[in-house]
Amino acid sequence: MGAGINAEEIQIWTDVDGMLTADPRIIPSGHRVKSISFAEASEMAYFGAKVLHPATVLPAVEKNIPVRILNSRRADINGTIITSEPVPCRNPVKSISCKRGITILNIHSTRMLMAHGFLRRIFELFDRYGTSVDMVSTSEVSVSLTIDNRENLDAICRELREFAEASSEDGQAIICLIGENIRHTPGIAGRAFQVLQKKNIRMISQGASLLNLGFVVSENELEGAVAALHEEFFSELDPAVFD
Repeated sequence: MGAGINAEEIQIWTDVDGMLTADPRIIPSGHRVKSISFAEASEMAYFGAKVLHPATVLPAVEKNIPVRILNSRRADINGTIITSEPVPCRNPVKSISCKRGITILNIHSTRMLMAHGFLRRIFELFDRYGTSVDMVSTSEVSVSLTIDNRENLDAICRELREFAEASSEDGQAIICLIGENIRHTPGIAGRAFQVLQKKNIRMISQGASLLNLGFVVSENELEGAVAALHEEFFSELDPAVFD
């Protein structure tokens, strides 16, 4: 509606103060993010931030209309403003998002060494079953990927086994460090994995999105991992961006 009438600002009134540095169910003392970009907000929403649906910002992006997240129970709080251009920030990470209920699917086939079409065959299968893939990690003969919808998993695995070995692991979770400065700041991955050196990291993804460093851990390690990362990246805050 806001895009349709060319509004100056679109406001979403909810039950939290805005976008936060982490899931408040894991980090109750998380900080409000005053300003983020549309790209950052979309990544946060897709990877677990419940305050905003991933598709919500699309009409606003197309019309370049700012979106503000506000708390209907605390109307005096300025919330979070989402704009096309991010405010300069000293913190490389704006938020830590997480997504539970993830399944890892491991696919391996030595027959595909130096053969083209392996990935196409895999993803055509997921397309046919209407199953979205969140993260992907590949080598010449192996592919690991994550899904959050197990509805067609048995059928998918059955067809995969016609040309590859396939196994699945339930009870996993995705953790994402999100921020525009990740693309410009060296050493972010090193800092993250240093504080998680005692955690078993199952998959890593960086590069597909220049503002997202994502990895997979077991669900039972999720809360400890998020707490360690939050302490590492938000012990000092840029007051222009965080409250």
